[in-house]
Amino acid sequence: MAYEAKNRKLREWVEEVATLCHPDEVHWCDGSKAEYDLLMAQMVAAGAAIPLEKRRNSFLFRSDPSDVARVEDRTYISTPNEEDAGPTNNWVAEDELKRTMLNLYEGCMRGRTLYVIPFSMGPLGSPMAKIGVEITDSPYVVCNMQIMTRIGEKVVEALGEDDEFVPCLHSIGAPLEPGEEDVPWPCAPMEKKYISHFTRENLIWSFGSGYGGNALLGKKCFALRIASAMARREGWMAEHMLILRLISPKGRRYHIAAAFPSACGKTNLAMLQPAIPGWKAECIGDDIAWMKIGPDGRLYAINPEAGFFGVAPGTSYQSNPMAMETCKENTILTNCALTDDGDIWWEGMGVPAPAHAIDWKGRDWSPGSAEPAAHPNARFTAPAAQCPAISSDWEKPDGVPIDIFIFGGRRSGVVPLVTEALDWDHGVFLGATASSETTAANIGEVGKLRRDPFAMQPFCGYNMADYFQHWFEMGDRLGDKAPRIFYVNWFRKTAEGEWLWPGYGDNSRVLAWMCERVEGEVEAGETPIGYLPGESDLDLGGLDLPPENIHELLRVDIEAWRAELPDIEQHFARFGERLPARLRDQLSGLRERLEG
Repeated sequence: MAYEAKNRKLREWVEEVATLCHPDEVHWCDGSKAEYDLLMAQMVAAGAAIPLEKRRNSFLFRSDPSDVARVEDRTYISTPNEEDAGPTNNWVAEDELKRTMLNLYEGCMRGRTLYVIPFSMGPLGSPMAKIGVEITDSPYVVCNMQIMTRIGEKVVEALGEDDEFVPCLHSIGAPLEPGEEDVPWPCAPMEKKYISHFTRENLIWSFGSGYGGNALLGKKCFALRIASAMARREGWMAEHMLILRLISPKGRRYHIAAAFPSACGKTNLAMLQPAIPGWKAECIGDDIAWMKIGPDGRLYAINPEAGFFGVAPGTSYQSNPMAMETCKENTILTNCALTDDGDIWWEGMGVPAPAHAIDWKGRDWSPGSAEPAAHPNARFTAPAAQCPAISSDWEKPDGVPIDIFIFGGRRSGVVPLVTEALDWDHGVFLGATASSETTAANIGEVGKLRRDPFAMQPFCGYNMADYFQHWFEMGDRLGDKAPRIFYVNWFRKTAEGEWLWPGYGDNSRVLAWMCERVEGEVEAGETPIGYLPGESDLDLGGLDLPPENIHELLRVDIEAWRAELPDIEQHFARFGERLPARLRDQLSGLRERLEG
C-alpha cells in the first residue's frame, strides 16, 4: 500500500473483496502521473493500447465488439420492492441479485491485479462533493477514472476514519488461469454482464463489461443513478445536465443548466462559442450537474466530474471546436480509426477520410467500405482543465447559481425553436414530457418518437413518478428564486428535409433571448404551449436566414399539438396513481388552452 487508509470500513471492504475475487495482488491507486504512465506502458506492452504519434501522451484502445456502449437491458435498480424502482427501471430483488453476482465475483480477478481507486465526485472540500471507492481489475478503468474524477491519497485523507463512502465494485469478469494468454480487451459474454445499483445501501456492483458507463462507476452509476436517490433523500438534485456560463456584452453572468437526450448536441452546447458579437461563453460541465439550495435561497450547481467522456463521431471544428482542441493531447481514444500517420479519425470529423486506415475492429479500411471506420459510440476521454472554453470557476467549491434550466429534444416538426414555461409547474411538465426522434446512434427504429423525461429515463435511480414530485418540491422550496425554465428544439426541418435553423454557435441567439427574459428586457407572446419570442425578438444580425424559416420556427401548430396529447397521456399512464396530481393538472391545462 502506497499510503495508509485510516477508514476502517474501507480497509475491511477491500479485504473482503480480495478474499472473494482472488486477485494476484492489490494496488492502492495514488492518482499520480507516474502511476498513469506505468499502467499505460503496461497496456502498450500487452497490445491493449496504441500510442498515437500525432497526439502527445494519447492512446487508442479497441474494445471487444460485444462491449461498445452502456447496456441498458443489463442495468438494474435493486430496491426492497419493485414499485420503488418504477416502470422505467429493470428491477431485481436485492437478495436474488446479490446471490447471482456473488457467484460471478467468486475468483473473477484470478491472474489479475485488484486496483483500489478512492475518488471524489466534485472538488475535494466542496460541501457538494461525495466520495466513492471503485475496486476494479482493469487498468484501462484506472486511467480513465484518473481523468474523469479526482483520485488518490488526498481523497483517502479527506474521507477520514469513519466517514461514509459509496462502494463501487467492478470486474471485467475474465480471470486468467496460470499460463493463459490475455486478450487486448477482456470482458465477459453479454449474458454475464450486470450493472447493478442497490440504492438503499448506496452500493454499485458491475460485472463483465470494461466500457464507459458500465465500468467507470463514478459516471452514470454514481453521479446519476445512486446520486439521484441520495439527492431525493437529502433534498438536493443530481441531474443529467450540462452547465454553461453565458456572459452578456454588459458583463452580466448567466448560468444555464440544460438536459437533452442522446444525439441532441449537449456537449456541443456545453462548449458553445457564441455567434453574436459581444457575448462570451464558458464551460463548467458537459454532462452532469449536482445542485443544492444555497444560504441565499438560490440553486447552486457543481460539475462532479473532472473530465469529458465524449462521443467522437460527429465532433468537428464546425460542431464543437473546443472539444477538438481539448482532445489534442493527454487523451484516451476508444474505438476510433487509426490513420497510417499515427493519428485517429472518425466519421463527421470534418476532414477528408484517409485513403487507408485501420478501423475500430483492427481491420484495413478505406472510403467506401461496408462498415464505418469508427464505432458510432467511439469516445474520447480528456481532462476538463485543458478545454480552452473551461471556466475559471468550474471547480468553485460552492458551485455557481443557476438562472436558467433548458430541456429539449430532436423534433423535425411540431415543437418550436424555443418556448418559455408559463411557471415552474409548467416547466416540470415540459421536462417530464421531453421527447426526441431516434437517430442512428439510438437502438431501434430511426425517426421514432421517444419520451425521455428530463433526459433521465436511463439514469433515474428510483421511481420516476417520485422524481417528478421531487422537482415540484424543489420548486416549492425555491419559490421566486427558482430558475426560469425553457424548452428548445434546434432540429426543425422543412418538408424537403432541410434544416430551418443553423444550430451550433448560432444557438447563442436563442440563449441571449432567454437571458433578456430573465432580466425582463424583452416581451414574449403567450401561446397555449408557453411563451414564445416574436419574430423580431431574436438577434439574427449577420445570419442569412429566410423570413419564412423564422416564421415556421416560431409557429405553434395547434392541430399538431392536439395530436400530441394521446401520446403524453400514454406516457403518463405508465406511472399509474403514483404520478403527481400536479402533472395531471398540467396536462388538463394544456388541453383546455389548445381547445380554447
